Amino acid sequence: MFSISIMTLTLILISTIMMILASILSKKTLMDREKCSPFECGFDPKSSSRLPFSLRFFLITIIFLIFDVEITLILPMILIIKVSNIMMWSMTSIIFIIILIIGLYHEWNQGMLNWSN
Repeated sequence: MFSISIMTLTLILISTIMMILASILSKKTLMDREKCSPFECGFDPKSSSRLPFSLRFFLITIIFLIFDVEITLILPMILIIKVSNIMMWSMTSIIFIIILIIGLYHEWNQGMLNWSN
């Protein structure tokens, strides 16, 4: 037990020393002109790269991500139908799908699914 603790402390000490040496010896500056400028295929950009992005696109992406995660939760439910209680499985599935339908209806009612606006 004692040798494991000594070995752990030695490894922590060596890694800390290496991190400190790497940060001291690196040639990194705080403001590098090349890193602060926008990169566009090796050429200077024609316009400002700090244009605001579409919030609508961001919301559609979040909706897609949420429904994608929900699909990954639904797929294993198909596999466990044989080994679980059918009444409990059906109640869980129905409640989960009702929650999805209510969320979809809310997004539809709020106009989040209308891309043309």
